[in-house]
Amino acid sequence: MKEYNTLDDFELTNKTILLRVDFNLPLDKTTLDILDTTRIKLVLPTIQELVDKRAKIVILAHQGRSGSWDFTSMDKHANALQDLLNHPVLFINDIYQDTAQQAITGMQPGEIIFLDNVRKFPQETEKKTAEEHAQSDLVQHLLPYIDLYVNDAFAAAHRAQCSLIGFTPVVSSCAGRLMEKELTTLETIMKNPQQPSIFLFGGAKFSDVIITIERLLQNKTADIILLTGLPANAFLKAQGYHLGEQNETTLLEEGTSEQFGDIKTLLSRYTDQIKLPVDFAIDQDGHRQELSLSSLPTSKNLFDIGEETINNYSKILETAGTIFLSGPCGVFENPLFQKGTQRIFTTIAHANAFSLVGGGHTVAAVEQLNLRDKMSHISTGGGSLEKFMMGEKLVVVEALKKAKNNPLVKS
Repeated sequence: MKEYNTLDDFELTNKTILLRVDFNLPLDKTTLDILDTTRIKLVLPTIQELVDKRAKIVILAHQGRSGSWDFTSMDKHANALQDLLNHPVLFINDIYQDTAQQAITGMQPGEIIFLDNVRKFPQETEKKTAEEHAQSDLVQHLLPYIDLYVNDAFAAAHRAQCSLIGFTPVVSSCAGRLMEKELTTLETIMKNPQQPSIFLFGGAKFSDVIITIERLLQNKTADIILLTGLPANAFLKAQGYHLGEQNETTLLEEGTSEQFGDIKTLLSRYTDQIKLPVDFAIDQDGHRQELSLSSLPTSKNLFDIGEETINNYSKILETAGTIFLSGPCGVFENPLFQKGTQRIFTTIAHANAFSLVGGGHTVAAVEQLNLRDKMSHISTGGGSLEKFMMGEKLVVVEALKKAKNNPLVKS
């Protein structure tokens, strides 16, 4: 008996379902075209089941965050879903006001509408309780039109945002099939992980990684941490290396100078468990050129890890019992700098370990390298997966559990 409701607990035929998904996808920075649709594909079983059971499906999702380059409309996402599902999906250029309400009112069983980017609602990302969010315009304006709220956004399950938790106190709520599968799989893994447990963090963000690494090592969830990408650069700068003006400007755009003090403390406590790159790759007149740590600073961007680092990390990964992978090793979209990601991800795919892969760009790289079938579990989660692995409660899951036992909700 699950602590939260699932689709099995409700009659779905002819019911209006508000389905919150995480379709925050990797986009091309120039065209804003979708680069990878894995997150959409993984929610298809939920959507197809709702269509088959003749529900009326209203989809709510976000892309980017206000002010970021990838903060955009969901019209391309709706088109991508329509193509993958082979079923009409109507995009609505509204979230909760008259246009959205009229579209929902006019729906027939089996129809799907896709509302616009929910982060265009100014209060979406405010830090409030579920009960406080339930009083928002978003929830109150949509509430009269829906029968059931379904959350299938595991990738955002760690965020206490309005569309993620605000409906659970006031309307019948449950987990979608993807959310259910993620939680069931991860709970099973966490009960008996194989040692050693190795976590690799890469990608283009480092702020959240600092506290994650500290908790993982404190809780003895991780035995070894391998760093690539921007997290590695941040830790190297905290160690006292001068990376070059461009690289250090990039770090300060992502995080704050105070965080380097936190990293320095972390490194002093866990010197042997945190591994950093010893060489890198840069773009030298259109060619890949590798340079050692001792060659820094450089006027060029550090776009990938180098050969020696790849070999060092591969040897460590081959000994693993469990591997957690979050973030590419470099700018893998550029063929010149795919080497680190390709070699390390291939090593993980063939290691005699249970491999968990999380995060949108990480999954996109796995797909591009045709390694999906060789990974033990592909998770849609990045931050949510990391928090789960640290033993933290996910606010969205807690809201769903609370909703199961709430007699006051609309049903």
